[in-house]
Amino acid sequence: MDEQPQLAAGVLARLARIEALRAAGPASELLVELRALVPEAEAWARSEGDARAAAAVAKLRVETKE
Repeated sequence: MDEQPQLAAGVLARLARIEALRAAGPASELLVELRALVPEAEAWARSEGDARAAAAVAKLRVETKE
């Protein structure tokens, strides 16, 4: 089974939760979601094989460590 659609759907769902938390959620929960996004986005970027996706994930990884 092709996992790309599942990976993309997972990333999009997490991004929706992050957006909702940005609007009205506690910062601690937002940070948890952002950190959980990193490995999901990495898996998605690997499955896509896209250099821009990989660069975006690398940037996200750095920003969530700050």
